[in-house]
Amino acid sequence: MHKKQYNLLSAKVTKNVYFCSLIIRNNRMNSLQKNIMLTLTASPRSAFNTKSVALLLDEQRDISLTKKLNYYVRKGFLLNPRKGIYAKRVHNPEELAGLVFIPSYISLEYVLQKEGVIFQFDSAVTSVSYLSREIEMCGRNYRYRKIKKEILYNMDGIERRDNINIATTERALLDMMYLNAECYFDNLNSVNKTKIMRLLPIYQSAKLSERVNKMFK
Repeated sequence: MHKKQYNLLSAKVTKNVYFCSLIIRNNRMNSLQKNIMLTLTASPRSAFNTKSVALLLDEQRDISLTKKLNYYVRKGFLLNPRKGIYAKRVHNPEELAGLVFIPSYISLEYVLQKEGVIFQFDSAVTSVSYLSREIEMCGRNYRYRKIKKEILYNMDGIERRDNINIATTERALLDMMYLNAECYFDNLNSVNKTKIMRLLPIYQSAKLSERVNKMFK
């Protein structure tokens, strides 16, 4: 074989290998993209952060994963209400609330309203966390109230429901009384006094104990 023919053949083989590698890489990328969306769709969760997605996919949490998720945001399959947080188009706002500030749990007006303890309607999801903030995500308000870390990290009276940390009626009522001395309750029929007294020591507050004892005497 002449040298010129050999060089031409070599260049052709190199070009073919290059294009084959591109095809393989694109196929792998497309397969991974499909795998991400199938996994998220099959998950009972409706909201995620990059850490939870990485755990679902058994993949490292890195820039490439964020790029893959943002691809679906651009396509309209996922929402990206806040940096590092993703949600299905139809999602549970309670799940979303727990992903913004960690640790946090749903409490206060949101729980008390659902349980009929307060009657005034408010569509905001209220939580307690390590800081106070009010934000808007996906057309809904989310309010966070700062509470002492000794209270925040105490899980008594906190229920874990489908990846959501939410206060019981009694814990939410005590959180409310601890953070707002002027709070008012419309109906205490659903509140268990025994549970209130069991949870009261969490707060280590003589003033709160006095108000609670007066309310439930």
